[in-house]
Amino acid sequence: MQKFKVFVLLFVLFSIVIYVLDNRFNTTKIQSETKETAFTIPEKIILNESDLALQKSSEVFFNETLRPGRFNGAILVSRNGKIVFEKYNGLKEVISGEPIDSSTAFHLASVSKTFTAMAILRLREMGLLQLEDSVSSFLSGFPFEKITIKDLLTHRSGLPNYVHFAERLGWDSHQFLTNQGILDLIIQNANKLKPGRPNAYFDYCNTNYALLALVIEKLTKSSFSQFLHKEFFEPLGMTNTFVYETSMSDRVLQSYKFNNRKEPMMFLDAVYGDKNIYSTPRDMMKWDWALNPGNFFSQQTLDDAFKGYSYEKKGKRNYGLGWRLVEMPTGKKIVYHNGWWHGNNTVFSRLPSDSTVIIVLGNKFNRNIYRAKKIAGIFPGYGIQMEEDD
Repeated sequence: MQKFKVFVLLFVLFSIVIYVLDNRFNTTKIQSETKETAFTIPEKIILNESDLALQKSSEVFFNETLRPGRFNGAILVSRNGKIVFEKYNGLKEVISGEPIDSSTAFHLASVSKTFTAMAILRLREMGLLQLEDSVSSFLSGFPFEKITIKDLLTHRSGLPNYVHFAERLGWDSHQFLTNQGILDLIIQNANKLKPGRPNAYFDYCNTNYALLALVIEKLTKSSFSQFLHKEFFEPLGMTNTFVYETSMSDRVLQSYKFNNRKEPMMFLDAVYGDKNIYSTPRDMMKWDWALNPGNFFSQQTLDDAFKGYSYEKKGKRNYGLGWRLVEMPTGKKIVYHNGWWHGNNTVFSRLPSDSTVIIVLGNKFNRNIYRAKKIAGIFPGYGIQMEEDD
């Protein structure tokens, strides 16, 4: 009898183990299948009246604002997952070379921050961090214990910009600055930096996102590039999107000043997280799809990412978790990010209420690119947006 009881107990325990393992396998399989379901851009589409109005507005912007300014780049406007306007203008080499086309990958500059932010939020979905966690709990030696992950995401850390302090604190400008180098400078010069009080005010700062990229690497035990490729680029089918490395300098699209002079490389070009992701308009359209409810991220993640956290100053403009915001009195919202680095300047603007995304990427500096929000003026509740930030 005693042996029978032992047998029954062992059988029950074995059944529980099998159930748990099977459940985990099925969960992993479901997640894998979800990741493999990439958004496919439809080639044959039918445009309704609103789509045609958006198409006309986009065409007017391209012909009257972009092209007269010697635009060298690409523009894509889509609505409800359909491309309503798409143009590629200029050359990969602005003096001579191949024409820019749909596979030409542009430096996204600060639009790269949207990927860094969503990668951090993905880690939260995985249960690997909380936004209220101290940065020092992930980056050994980080001297400012009151600064949290959320403070970095919202640009409310009070930290100064590495672009301005690296050389001053002794970094040799003949050597590429690295993300770890930024952290080391902060640790070694904590008494000199004197950051502001955490979560007291908004101050846009590239240091925040360079540190977030390090947090991603520490938690995942992989490179920033590998994690983004595995979690975002590959499952979304973003085949022309990648994180830049200095070894690619001769192979990536070069950038130019407005007068066609090539922008030289400099010691700040190796830092990533705040910049250094390359992509195409069509790949960025897939990124927009991933940011819609029910597609790729949890609703909680999207809600947290796209709400403002800096209301100490009145106005329509705010900042979420890696996203700039224009919050209109009508209730409409533009969720966007602009970018600038060397001759590259970029716009990625989403109009969630109208299922529209406006993407403009350029590699020869052109301030008119930042006026792309004007296209949204055809929809009620937005007005004409003219902000020029990066």
